Amino acid sequence: MTDTTMTKPETVFASGAGEEAPLIEITDLKKHFPVTKGVFSRVVGQVHAVDGVSFSIKHGETLGLVGESGCGKSTVGRTVLKLLEPTGGSIKIKGEDITALSPKEMLPYRREMQMIFQDPYASLNPRMQAGDVVREPLIIHEVGSKAEQVERVAWLFEKVGLRPERMYAYAHEFSGGQRQRIGIARALAINPELMVCDEPVSALDVSIQAQIINLLMDLQDEFQLSYLFISHDLAVVEHIAHKVAVMYLGRIVEATDKTSLFEMPLHPYSEALLSAVPIPDAKARTRNRMILQGDVPSPINPPSGCHFHARCPYAMARCSVEAPPLREVVPGHLAACHLHENGVTFPLAKPAGE
Repeated sequence: MTDTTMTKPETVFASGAGEEAPLIEITDLKKHFPVTKGVFSRVVGQVHAVDGVSFSIKHGETLGLVGESGCGKSTVGRTVLKLLEPTGGSIKIKGEDITALSPKEMLPYRREMQMIFQDPYASLNPRMQAGDVVREPLIIHEVGSKAEQVERVAWLFEKVGLRPERMYAYAHEFSGGQRQRIGIARALAINPELMVCDEPVSALDVSIQAQIINLLMDLQDEFQLSYLFISHDLAVVEHIAHKVAVMYLGRIVEATDKTSLFEMPLHPYSEALLSAVPIPDAKARTRNRMILQGDVPSPINPPSGCHFHARCPYAMARCSVEAPPLREVVPGHLAACHLHENGVTFPLAKPAGE
């Protein structure tokens, strides 16, 4: 192909202290939705979907964002891409602040960031041929001639494990896993560096899930992609992520590398999530199940202090009035919990026999 914009750009690393500059940096991100009532739609409250989230992702890195349904994970992903306008905080891509940019001003940055949606049945236009679905971003961003675009679409189909002749089929002619592959090809079309994967395998059969996860990992290695991988399945996150952030009711309560999280969780909520993960060899090892009491509070009226205190088995009096900051408890391992003072950690429920 003759158009140099159709090739993957080289990864850029920061110079200076030897530290790699983050591809994307999120600081104190907030997204609140107004609650209205009455004929005149009077605002009577706010849904605190995302309430002060901060993280960064480097080139070629995967950050797994996990938590229960309704904790704000998907809202974070959509707000990071400015599909939803943030209520507060900042979003920086390669050091450039894009928080206040208009939709028109955002267009060049759309080439840097793309999304893989959760539902492969709803994310594809049933009236369009699969090849046109993948080609659409190339048309919007005016990348290459029509012949080059068709050539690239055929190449993308092969990259994601589909036959190029299937470009002319419609969405209803594909299985769920194949539709998700089309969604991945569409996201790859304009050479993004960051891909937000919003529960990309949760709607698929288990055997197909493994295929899609392996495909995403292969593509990451080949193109040095960065992923924000949103999931409620810790087993999937353990397989694909380099770092993990645990969310509860709009806030990140723990963040570290995946090995540290799975071996030594430092927040009671993380401990409860991990206790529910099935163990492949139940005879060799069992896990003490931690059952949380009560329901997840409403994000319209979240609890004061630590949002988790009403369900936490370790809660103290100060937890209900003082929100714990997300602090570094041990090197590289952050947790938002009052039980960590001066480096002291609370006792965790260890697997039986250890």
